[in-house]
Amino acid sequence: MGSTTEIKRGMRIELDGEPYLVVELNTQSPSARGAATLIKTKLRNLKTKQMRSETFRAGDRVKLPDFEIRPCQYLYDEGGETFYFMDSESYEQHPVPREMIEYELGFLLPNAEVRAVFFDEQCIGIEVPATVQLRVVECEPGVRGDTATHATKAARLETGLEVQVPLFVEEGQVLVIDTREARYVRRA
Repeated sequence: MGSTTEIKRGMRIELDGEPYLVVELNTQSPSARGAATLIKTKLRNLKTKQMRSETFRAGDRVKLPDFEIRPCQYLYDEGGETFYFMDSESYEQHPVPREMIEYELGFLLPNAEVRAVFFDEQCIGIEVPATVQLRVVECEPGVRGDTATHATKAARLETGLEVQVPLFVEEGQVLVIDTREARYVRRA
């Protein structure tokens, strides 16, 4: 159990037996004497990906979910709808539906090492590293003379993800991509 005063953005909590991720957090201190500080949150259900708003009073107790994080390797997909990950320790395979990892697929290459998130012995998602290296497969050529500005262009990466990159980036180059914001960091 944790206190609502300890809730932070990105923290996982459990409500009504379901795991949630805190997406937004606002603290509101009422002006009336004796009134409790309110903590307004926007939560994303980690199983269904649906959003929910919840307001807590300061000092209330929230249950912290019993997650298990295991190292896994991405193996293959079945028709693009179910993706299989192998536990690196037990070699057990875990199927994960596309809708549970839609965002992470933009950073996922075959045989990639990830961390699988388990809740009630069921794999409910994966965590990719903070940065990944991906090759540019399609982008417009840079225009000479525009390199002094902060202009960008769209580039398609080998996973199908599109990101904005500086004009000097060319096809075939490997880039470091920030997975938290899906943005270009630097050339590898």
